Amino acid sequence: MATERKRPVISDGLPSQIPDIDPEETTEWVESLDAVVDNRGRQRARYVMLRMLERARERQVGVPALTSTDYINTISPEQEPWFPGDEYIERRIRAYIRWNAAIQVHRAQRPGVEVGGHISTYASAASLYEVGFNHFFRGKNHPGGGDQVYFQGHASPGMYARAFLEGRLSEHQLDGFRQEFSNPGGGLPSYPHPRLLPDFWEFPTVSMGLGPLGAIYQARFNRYLHNRGMKDTSQQRVWAFLGDGEMDEPETLGALTLAAREELDNLTFVVNCNLQRLDGPVRGNGKIIQEMESLFRGAGWNVIKVIWGREWDPLLAADADGALVNLMNVTPDGDYQTYKAEDGAYVREHFFGRDPRTRRMVENYTDDEIWNLKRGGHDYRKLYAAYRAATSHTGQPTVILAKTIKGWTLGSHFEARNATHQMKKLKADDLKSFRDRLYLDIPDSALDPVLPPYFHPGEKSDEWQYMMERRKQLGGSLPERRHPVIAMPQPKPERYDMFAAGSGKQKIATTMAIVRLFKELMKDKEFGAHVVPIIPDEARTFGMDSLFPTAKIYSPHGQTYTPVDRELFLAYREATNGQILHEGITESGSVASFTAAGTSYATHGVPMIPLYIFYSMFGFQRTGDGFWAASDQMARGFVLGATAGRTTLNGEGLQHQDGQSPLLAYANPAVIGYDPAFAYEIAHLVSDGLRRMYGEHPEDVYYYFTVYNEPIVQPAQPADLDVDGLLRGIYRYAQGAGDGPKVQLLASGVAMPWALKAQQLLADDWGVSADVWSVTSWTELRRDADRVEEQNLLHPEREAATPYVTSKLAGAAGPAVAVSDYMRAVPDLISRYVPTDFTSLGTDGFGHSDTRGALRRHYHVDAESITLAALRQLARRGEVDAQVPAQAFKKYQLDDVNAAPQAEAGGDS
Repeated sequence: MATERKRPVISDGLPSQIPDIDPEETTEWVESLDAVVDNRGRQRARYVMLRMLERARERQVGVPALTSTDYINTISPEQEPWFPGDEYIERRIRAYIRWNAAIQVHRAQRPGVEVGGHISTYASAASLYEVGFNHFFRGKNHPGGGDQVYFQGHASPGMYARAFLEGRLSEHQLDGFRQEFSNPGGGLPSYPHPRLLPDFWEFPTVSMGLGPLGAIYQARFNRYLHNRGMKDTSQQRVWAFLGDGEMDEPETLGALTLAAREELDNLTFVVNCNLQRLDGPVRGNGKIIQEMESLFRGAGWNVIKVIWGREWDPLLAADADGALVNLMNVTPDGDYQTYKAEDGAYVREHFFGRDPRTRRMVENYTDDEIWNLKRGGHDYRKLYAAYRAATSHTGQPTVILAKTIKGWTLGSHFEARNATHQMKKLKADDLKSFRDRLYLDIPDSALDPVLPPYFHPGEKSDEWQYMMERRKQLGGSLPERRHPVIAMPQPKPERYDMFAAGSGKQKIATTMAIVRLFKELMKDKEFGAHVVPIIPDEARTFGMDSLFPTAKIYSPHGQTYTPVDRELFLAYREATNGQILHEGITESGSVASFTAAGTSYATHGVPMIPLYIFYSMFGFQRTGDGFWAASDQMARGFVLGATAGRTTLNGEGLQHQDGQSPLLAYANPAVIGYDPAFAYEIAHLVSDGLRRMYGEHPEDVYYYFTVYNEPIVQPAQPADLDVDGLLRGIYRYAQGAGDGPKVQLLASGVAMPWALKAQQLLADDWGVSADVWSVTSWTELRRDADRVEEQNLLHPEREAATPYVTSKLAGAAGPAVAVSDYMRAVPDLISRYVPTDFTSLGTDGFGHSDTRGALRRHYHVDAESITLAALRQLARRGEVDAQVPAQAFKKYQLDDVNAAPQAEAGGDS
């Protein structure tokens, strides 16, 4: 009796446990496949199987897609569309741009300048960009709106070179590459930096990995705007140009499934696969294109490979038994790089010569003809077919994997060399060979080795006329950034009134206060729809679940399931026009959403107000690079570091407790950082922020608030509130009583209640009169002082100006003690500008888990520690007896954390 063949439970992703309802029919199908293999060979059988899988997908049979295919072009020659352009003219245009891009970097290395640059990246990617510029990229004037293109950072010389041909940049500006100050009239930034060239670049991309992440969330935000009825974005596409080495960045790959899950067919990645990183091959022992194909297919993307140029088509058509395809499949990238650093004879011997069948295929080819077998990323027709297929595809995002040569056309010293990324200038022989290869009409006498000329064919040339006409038809030049001034209607003043009254007897944390404020602002008919709440997760932790029933959570698919909490008042609600971007556990993705929303005023002419809330420890520390990109892109909006401070999130411990975010935020010049203590402070700051960012004279800044989860009774706004001081960073909240020695207590955020208690202890126990100042922003006070010092430095002929914090404290008697729930370096930012003896207290070191009282005693920031610090300062000045500090230390048992009060200022939450 024959033993039945055992079948695996899972075979290549296909479930085999499905019962066979017709074994006889199944046997016939299996025997048919065996017959094809036996009579026509495995290659034919493979083709038939792939065709069956393709047909199964067309008929919506649930068969998983293959994650990897042969190392050949996805689009066969028979499937290529007609090419609508003039390929000769477009090749000439590419030659001019290639030359000017390289010469721009070369001239930047002239003696006395030597600022560097990258020649080889654009050289490998020129065709990738030019097929887009001439046929696909829509400019701002297109009736359906402009495309958003994330240009690869190191390819910036190519974009400047095209802009020069179009007349947007001059030779003088090209010669100012990387010389933004020293070049008369201004220069050009090294990479795509919107803040440094605000009418040109739209997206900062050179911090590798952030470009693709931003592109995904930009494409998603475009759909969000469309589905909410804020703008018709249905004809706009997002393009992201990446390098294959960049695919190692976690941020590059981190959101691929989001793009597939939300069916972002308005998104195209173009990966320039020149097989090289900055120092060597990306996958010398492997195949990066195959690896990426599997990764993107597995994530649900449409993958198009453009590996071989048209010269390979006859060889592949003649490859009846698959010998050539097999060689292509098994050759590692390290060898492919070496082939292009050698010559045709080397390729004949070391590639084709490895199999007698493939050796015979090229026996009638000359070495030059073998050398002319191009890679697909340099073949305009192959690329056009890929771009057309990508823009026609629906239901999935598309990635185009285009194989190129790093440094292509620059000569043998550059092409495919490991050091090509660091090479910044061409030798005399390189210049001549480069010119000859591009067929440029530049005489030898003009090829100055230091300052070779730029080339422009003239505005009457066919090439210039063709190029400009193509851009006109597509909607204008790119890249281009527009930043119209669109003053938004501000919320009515009465929206803020409830916060001036305080909370009565109810204890409310500042996190809840700011959530309530924005919930109130979102009710405003003109203003409210522009607010974009962004939550990485834990909306309930921040009290934002109250927005679920009304604002709803954005989902392009709506809510197709029955929610488990549907009976609850604050049920989880998803909708296609939902207002909330609930991102899941991804701070980096949330920052990308913040950036897309915060720059909508420029990218779409529709100002949106992102409100991004997060665990403060996971903000500027975890995703600081993303916030820098937001600043570079000139985003506007509000970021909220919730559950802030070192001691308020007391049970969470080291990795969750924030003792440094104000310092990290301060390092970002576009961030206006505040550490507000009370709800009425927040109301004034938000109102002022909306005016500054969305008023008649908008500023390219965004606001950062540290807000807390510790509930306190929110006080009413003082009748004589110094609003100007509150906005600028400091105002006196409570003046001390009595005639005793004076001290000034400076506190921010959650430390204000400790300072107020210390004020009482100083008065009751030691007869000291303390003024309590609310420092809403240590960082803004420091920036003001820095500006004043610079002004004084540059204008020595004028009377010296005084920093704001110095003038505010000028008449205050006694020493100053500063305290916050952050490390001492935060209040120390203003130390040199305080016009009296100054000391600070802070939560330096690592975080710990314990009660709030124990933690504050451990860090010496509680009311009793503040009291001791004030007494020490007074004793040093001789204003109290020298023994008083020791008496206070003993009285309050400051060496014992268990002696600390456990229910301070509203108690633990």
